[in-house]
Amino acid sequence: MASSSGNSSTCTKFQSTCSEEDLQVVMDQRKNKRKLSNRESARRCRMRKQNHIDEMMNQVSQLTKENNEILTSVNITTQHYLNIEAENSILRVQMVELNQRLESLNGIINLIMNSTTITKDSYVTSPENFMNPMNMLYFNQPIMASMDMFQW
Repeated sequence: MASSSGNSSTCTKFQSTCSEEDLQVVMDQRKNKRKLSNRESARRCRMRKQNHIDEMMNQVSQLTKENNEILTSVNITTQHYLNIEAENSILRVQMVELNQRLESLNGIINLIMNSTTITKDSYVTSPENFMNPMNMLYFNQPIMASMDMFQW
């Protein structure tokens, strides 16, 4: 029986050379097919990798944009907070000043109401004159508080 591999003694030298060449052709075809398959697989892998890199770059860009928006919002909110805190400080000082003036005025009223003798040298000679609008000019002083008082 003759075999296709050319190992049989009945095969001639020409037949074995032909089948070796055929075998070599088949091996070369398989090798080339495997090379093409590997090239195509590598190309697809590079494309997937590039797509993944592109997606990641887009995500980095979007997250950077969101981060900048959040940072801007935080800065604006912080500035509003500082402005309100400064306003509150001014209002606290004004409240203290007004409370002191109120206590002083209440003390004056108590002195006038409780005193039985009023001296001639006194600015306010009677309770009626105390309530006179012209005499109130002395007590009507503006309250001044500014941001300069609260430098940190």
